[in-house]
Amino acid sequence: MHRSILLLLATLFAAAAPAAGARADWPDRPIRTLTTTSPGGISDVFMRALAEKLGPRLGQPIVVENRPGGMQNIGARACQDSAPDGYTICIINADPIIYNQFLMKNLPFDPVHGLQPIIKLFDLLHVLVVNSDLKVKNVDELVALSKARPGTLSYLTPGAPMVLYMETLKKERGADWVRVPFKGGGEAVNAILSGATPIGLFGEGNVIGQIKAGTMTPLVMLNNVHSPNFPNVPTLKEIGYDGPPSRGWYGLFALAGTPRPIIDRIAKEVAAIVAEPDFAQKQLKDRSLVGATDTPDEFAKQIEADRKVAEQVVQQAGMAPE
Repeated sequence: MHRSILLLLATLFAAAAPAAGARADWPDRPIRTLTTTSPGGISDVFMRALAEKLGPRLGQPIVVENRPGGMQNIGARACQDSAPDGYTICIINADPIIYNQFLMKNLPFDPVHGLQPIIKLFDLLHVLVVNSDLKVKNVDELVALSKARPGTLSYLTPGAPMVLYMETLKKERGADWVRVPFKGGGEAVNAILSGATPIGLFGEGNVIGQIKAGTMTPLVMLNNVHSPNFPNVPTLKEIGYDGPPSRGWYGLFALAGTPRPIIDRIAKEVAAIVAEPDFAQKQLKDRSLVGATDTPDEFAKQIEADRKVAEQVVQQAGMAPE
């Protein structure tokens, strides 16, 4: 009887104990944050600013590591290869989460079941820019230049909707350009500035300084939303394009199976930081980003809806999985 009572008490204590990785003392060591882009990219800069605020709130330093390349699949894979204990979180773009599964036959990670959404961070304002040395002021002039210089112009972009836009122009207007691989925000900006790849379509925050300096020329806003920084730049709709507009966001993720109390704690602290007026001004508005924090469940529902649209966009773009 005595042995039976001891076994019963042990079972009760085990049932009442926190799940593995969800200890009451979490976190008790530094937290690693993986980014899918290179140093200097918009998500890298944002995450380092967020880490400075988040670390003190959690009581541990946040160490940012860059894992760029492979259409951002390298960073997403590294995130999935981590342990579900809350000591690795990842800032990831929409593309590897919702688009790449329709663009690649074999992904190195599971975008549907491998990662747990924590919180959406911000939406991007996308813009089509060119190296100012091209001397074009609008999309019509860019198309004309491509015809006059066949086989010499190339563009880069991280997103399928933007590929759809460029390939639709190419088909309907007889433009002549080719897409080149996209590695990360920092490399992309340098490629445009050097003239190696003079056309780019990506987050306005990556190039706001170059546009203001006159080294890059903005031609059109790809979200069908006017930029508060460059209100005279037309939208896709205003230049007669009826295809799906660009849509992009960044969010925080952890490995699937990470205890929900940890997910909720991170989401709560991050939302509070992003809501701070000074942080929102410097890290969002001044960088052409739109704050869009939500709950883990709301973020998961948006991702599910976005995947349905992404499949349609890829099909319309005629982009077969490779």
